[in-house]
Amino acid sequence: MGHPLNIGIVGAGTISHAYLSTLTRLDGVRVTTVTDLDHDRAKALAHHAGDAVAVADTTAGLIARADVDAVLNLTIPSAHADVTRAALAAGKHVYSEKPLAATREDADAILTAARKAGLRVGCAPDTVLGTGIQTARKAIDDGLIGTPVAATAFMTTAGHESWHPDPEFPYQPGGGPLLDMGPYYLSALVHLLGPVVHVTGAAGRGRAEGAVASRPRANTQFPVRVDTHVTGILHHAGGALTTLVMSFDVPAAQLPWTEIHGTTGSLSVPDPHRFDGCPAVSQGEAWQPLPCSAGYQPGGRGIGLADLADALRTGRPHLASAELAVHVLDTMLTLLDAAHQGRTLPVTRTADRPAPVTGLTLSTPRSRHRHAGPLSHERA
Repeated sequence: MGHPLNIGIVGAGTISHAYLSTLTRLDGVRVTTVTDLDHDRAKALAHHAGDAVAVADTTAGLIARADVDAVLNLTIPSAHADVTRAALAAGKHVYSEKPLAATREDADAILTAARKAGLRVGCAPDTVLGTGIQTARKAIDDGLIGTPVAATAFMTTAGHESWHPDPEFPYQPGGGPLLDMGPYYLSALVHLLGPVVHVTGAAGRGRAEGAVASRPRANTQFPVRVDTHVTGILHHAGGALTTLVMSFDVPAAQLPWTEIHGTTGSLSVPDPHRFDGCPAVSQGEAWQPLPCSAGYQPGGRGIGLADLADALRTGRPHLASAELAVHVLDTMLTLLDAAHQGRTLPVTRTADRPAPVTGLTLSTPRSRHRHAGPLSHERA
């Protein structure tokens, strides 16, 4: 299968351990170097990754290393664009946590730089490559619900204050329920129904201030500077309409994550924030669970990067692409613009509906994990 893709990780925060858990069990990728602003944190992650993993003093130092083919960008969102551009300038492929960038202009610049250099850029979320979304996609592609006509997607919580020790960020510019959780739902909807062409929206702010609930900062007040309840209608290129609700203002709810409704039936789709789960289908009668029949199993953060590595070896497009990430970012920003302007607006940055996860194989050492690769997505 050739040499593994050598990975340098920039950012050793909490999410890095989830990525490392996946990447260290796959043969197609190899973590070689780690860096973080907190050197001790980088050392701890490197130790967890294995004795052969080096610690770079700076991001520039990591990017310059000969044993780094691709940079895994796990920095804070405001740093994503700068780190990605620096890696591309040095001739490295990149896989970034979401969002790819904070603005359309930065996202466009990343795509331009990657295409000019002939490099790959991937972006989270890769949960869409797990069994939940991919089995749902197979059900749609197999015609189990006829032609998709409508969909609903709900992410409703009471916000971050009750559990997060530092909940301010999701309530500042660049945050909010749509930009925080929307990439999971919108990426899934594009996989299921195709790209979005127009959006109509409304938005509100349920409170002017939030308060930290957990110690040691309990009762600390902070301003809420973003819309905390966003609702919209997404017009998909294939004709389906999605009703979307993203909210930090809902104390409790019994709403489904996502449902797709077609001309002959309905599909209940698992949580797009997770890799696992299987959908259920109803053709006017009781809901029937569908066996998981597509998607990478087991899933985990980093499957998108491993898929990118496999795509480099085989010459195919990778599935968690920067083009999809730019389309999702533009859809979210346009929805907010439409909400504030009170009108329907076009989504100008589009992307093709990604290919399904098919008979691809991500090699996994048998001694570490027995069930390598994805389930088949071929029609019976």
